Amino acid sequence: MLAVAEHLARIATDGYTIIENGIDLDELEALSTELRGLEELFDVQPASNGFEGTHTLRIYNLLAYGTRFEAIPVDPSVLPVVEGVLDPGCLISSLSSITILPGERAQPIHADDQLIPLAKPHIPTVCNTMWALTDFTEANGATRIIPGTHLFDHSPDLFTAYDSIPAEMPRGSVLVWHGSLWHGGGANTTDAPRVGVAMNYCAGFIRQQENQQLGLPRETVAAFSPRLRQLVGYSVYSGLIGHIDKHDPVEMLTGANASGMIWDQI
Repeated sequence: MLAVAEHLARIATDGYTIIENGIDLDELEALSTELRGLEELFDVQPASNGFEGTHTLRIYNLLAYGTRFEAIPVDPSVLPVVEGVLDPGCLISSLSSITILPGERAQPIHADDQLIPLAKPHIPTVCNTMWALTDFTEANGATRIIPGTHLFDHSPDLFTAYDSIPAEMPRGSVLVWHGSLWHGGGANTTDAPRVGVAMNYCAGFIRQQENQQLGLPRETVAAFSPRLRQLVGYSVYSGLIGHIDKHDPVEMLTGANASGMIWDQI
């Protein structure tokens, strides 16, 4: 397995890396079973737009649906790479499942940070990951990428076709990419679903894609590990951003005093 520094070097150059065998096989089976149960429980149906996919099942806000998903954001083989791209003050932006069904067309090529109004290229504001719960192949809809595009001075046009390559990887692997990398889900021309979990992160100074503080019941977050609480936003970035009346929001969960503000150090 590559060292964190090697993965970071690949992301700096190509915009992405693949952590092979990053998921324990027993955990893989448990996650797959849990997702199938949720899809049946909520009768999940495809969206009616070409971006989310008309033959793709998605479940958002997974941390609200059981403890099985709590290990994903803090995974020790993945989180250090994400922290190396962003920094340890990073946040969970969203956690969702993506099941690409047979017959799905390729998703438009896009960059995950292209709605953030910053001139490109810029420091990383987003770092996203895709957990492969099935093999990812060109035929079944593996994420398509355009290496090096995270260094471009613009984002892709959603209505333009671009040459891309499939990020093929065996089940149990995790794709990690810079938020500026041009990419998109592939077309599924097989007779079986392609199943992945999108574990997305953002810098601590960027608004999260899914509103974690309103989307997760406070009692649910109170039972999280300390690191997971920080990642969903019960934390203060750089001793300033996210405080409540000069207090760390985690105090709302634990009642214990947390670290002070940056002003207290001056």
